[in-house]
Parts: sequence; C-alpha cells; structure tokens
Amino acid sequence: MEFYHAFFTLTLVHLLGAASPGPDFVMVSQQSLVHGRRSGLLVSLGIALGLSVHIIYSSIGLATVISDSAIVLSGMKYLAAAYLIYLGIKGIRSKAAVGDEQLVEVKSRSAAKLIAMGFVCNALNPKAPLYFLSVFTLVVSPDMPVFELFLLGVWMMFIQLVWFSSVALVLSKPSVQAKFKRVGHWVDRVLGSVMLAFGVKLLFTSTTK
Repeated sequence: MEFYHAFFTLTLVHLLGAASPGPDFVMVSQQSLVHGRRSGLLVSLGIALGLSVHIIYSSIGLATVISDSAIVLSGMKYLAAAYLIYLGIKGIRSKAAVGDEQLVEVKSRSAAKLIAMGFVCNALNPKAPLYFLSVFTLVVSPDMPVFELFLLGVWMMFIQLVWFSSVALVLSKPSVQAKFKRVGHWVDRVLGSVMLAFGVKLLFTSTTK
C-alpha cells in the first residue's frame, strides 16, 4: 500500500476510533466540565502521549504477541480496571465546592500529574493491542520504511490530541462552565459512575479474540 493511501486510510479509521465513546472521552469530559480548560487540555495531551506506547510495540511487531498472550492481556486488564475504578470512586465522592475552590484545587495540580492521568488511562487500555494490530495490518506493508512508519505514528497521536483538545475546548467554554459551575460535583459523580462502570465491565470482559 502506497504511503498516501495508508495515510488517508489510517486517518479515517483512527478518527472514528478516537471519536468512539470510552474511558478517554469520559476523562476529558469530566476534567473539562468540572475543572476547566487547562485540566482538559493537559489530560488530552497525556492521552495522545499514551498512544505512543501502543504505536511503538505495534511498529516492532509485538502487537501480535501481546494480543495472543492471555497473561499479558489479563495483567493489562486488571491494572486498567483498577485504575478506572479508582477514578470512578474518586469522582463519586466529589463534594460541592465553595466558591472557586474546585478550580483552585485543580490549578494547584502539576501539569505532569494531569498529563500522567491521561497517559495511564490510554496506555493501560487492554483492547488497544487488538485495535492497533488490526490498524497496522490494514495500512502497514512489510517493506514500509521506518521513517514513514514513524510519520504515521506521530500522525495518529496528533489526531488523538486534536480530537480530545477540541472536546476540552468546547466543554470548557465560559458559557458551558457557567451552566455546570453549581452542579460540578454532580457532573463529577455522574461521570465518576460511568468511569466506575467501565472499570467493572472491564473486569468481566474477555480480552481474547
């Protein structure tokens, strides 16, 4: 498959994949609605960087090994489920903020911590190896130069970053923020419940083909 063909195919497939509802989307929505633009954008950056983990092992041919390894996938599944359940419980326990207390608290969080939240959420996704195995099988040929493979990987990360940054910017608009300001803790609780549901569902979902 020629590079330009692979490029456009991957763009379409990954746009659909990035836009699909999942833990990443819930996390960005939660951070943007409740904690503001800075938090949403930094978490989005972390999610895009987390994608690099899957791109690297897929590029060197480990996606097949990982997707066929029950032990590796089970380990990823339990780690991801535990992390999502932790985030879910944390959201459910959210309390109403006094004044701008909630936004002040988030501003005190380091950029590294917020980026790490997004990174871990994406990197631990146990369904990613199967997704990337399918995508790379579809668009990557055995004789594709390493440089072109690198460009495709960076492009996927860029698509991910643009999509979730757009979500963060829309949900953190002043007009949207104003509507959610007084019910921010309820948004946290609802989206925390969704995150918890993702974690529990993951515990009982098979990661095999």
